[in-house]
Amino acid sequence: MSSPIRIGIVGYGNLGRGVENALTQQPDMQLVGVFTRRAPQQLKTVQADTAVFSMSELSAYEADIDVLILCGGSKDDLPVQGPELAARFNTVDSFDTHARIPEYFEQVDEAARAHARTAVIAMGWDPGLFSLNRMLSEAVLPVGQTDTFWGKGLSQGHSDAVRRVPGVKAAVQYTIPNAEAMDQVRSGARPNLTARDKHRRECYVVLQEGADAKEVEQAIVTMPNYFADSDTTVHFIDQATLEKEHQAMPHGGFVIRSAESAQGAQQTYEFALQLGSNPEFTSSVLVAYARAAHRLYQQEQHGAFTIFDIAPGLVSPHSAADLRARLL
Repeated sequence: MSSPIRIGIVGYGNLGRGVENALTQQPDMQLVGVFTRRAPQQLKTVQADTAVFSMSELSAYEADIDVLILCGGSKDDLPVQGPELAARFNTVDSFDTHARIPEYFEQVDEAARAHARTAVIAMGWDPGLFSLNRMLSEAVLPVGQTDTFWGKGLSQGHSDAVRRVPGVKAAVQYTIPNAEAMDQVRSGARPNLTARDKHRRECYVVLQEGADAKEVEQAIVTMPNYFADSDTTVHFIDQATLEKEHQAMPHGGFVIRSAESAQGAQQTYEFALQLGSNPEFTSSVLVAYARAAHRLYQQEQHGAFTIFDIAPGLVSPHSAADLRARLL
């Protein structure tokens, strides 16, 4: 039996906790520990025996970690940590600022190639599984239109972006799809929908003491790549209400391609997810693709990879022969 894949976790918010949980379901992986910017002794992990280290100790574990899973936010953490850590470790991350993925890929790819490392970027369900299904549906049905709808659900990336706004103490953001727009797409009408047509966004914000609500609201609704292109409503609430009414983290969405086959028949390709916990599911995807990162590294395939570049069989713990026998 081969040695288990040794995993390190960087960051311990909802995503980091999810990775810790997901690893308990993977028989070929083991957790080396969590690396945090907080005081390690103050961190309460899900598993009582999980080792916790300071980020300053990470360099000492380069020989002990096969894949490092980065669980920081896309707005401020990953743009710095992604390239920096890809030069020292094999990594997987969930960078989800769609508009900046090309430049982020280049930065991580350059760092990983220069140091013969393997990095899987922008992994999760969107970007990630939704991206793969957009690509597959377009390849199979080239004459048509693809639309993506998110929610109703709590967005981790957008919530993190709101929490980074000066004056915000705590916050969550919900993405709500337009049901009429979804019906139009499913009907085969292929409407020309803008981001504003497809979704609206609801933010629930707890202000820091002395913060100006109008300034905070303006900073949120005008934020590029997050809220500027959608109708966004900001609700100011107290901490007790946030803790009572906004702790669940459901999400999901749909990739729908309305198209015609070569014979002119109307075809609809739809991929959907309904998630009881957004971070738990995203974490499960990250962990599965950590296996692929490890295998690519063993094959001496270095640089940055997205879900488009990775053969599906590399994600599974089962052999190719077993997959052929059971699932093909």
